[in-house]
Amino acid sequence: MNARDEVLARVRRAKGGAAGPVPRAYRAAGSRGPGDVDLFAERLRDYRARVRVVPAAELGEAVATALRDRGARRVVAAPGVPLDWAPGATRAPVDVDALERADAVLTACHVAVAETGTIVLDHAAADQGPRALTLVPDYHLVVVRADQVVAGVPDAVAALAGVATQTWISGPSATSDIELERVEGVHGPRTLEVVIAL
Repeated sequence: MNARDEVLARVRRAKGGAAGPVPRAYRAAGSRGPGDVDLFAERLRDYRARVRVVPAAELGEAVATALRDRGARRVVAAPGVPLDWAPGATRAPVDVDALERADAVLTACHVAVAETGTIVLDHAAADQGPRALTLVPDYHLVVVRADQVVAGVPDAVAALAGVATQTWISGPSATSDIELERVEGVHGPRTLEVVIAL
């Protein structure tokens, strides 16, 4: 008997016999239909993210307005972000010093989860850029298309098959470790803004 079997035998004895069958009726991808954009926006707001929901035809204008409202003049964009989203933006990759001086970073996303308000980035995708791009600047502006919003985590995991380098973002960077007070911007952007294009 190996160590694993011995430990499991002790657990079974402590529980008073054999364990019953393990339930395997997990919720599968696609079982709940498409993602609810309104729920996604609500969850983002719960996380203190700023949210703008706009028609797809107004996407470029909405991004420009968000950057202008933020007062962002030095914008670093993922290299594959469409030029009309931020015409004057510097394209990544850039060095860390340039990222530290940036007022904003602009990316797209791979998939978004309505149930949890989570945005997932694929760092191999040109419109999402390298990981450092989304960690260093204080303000991250993300564009999410309505067709990228899925219902739940199983749907996101299915959509991410084959994606090696991912970042899952649920609101601005925050921690409550320091005397149980919420502190934002500790290990990533202090402000997350999301433009959802319908």
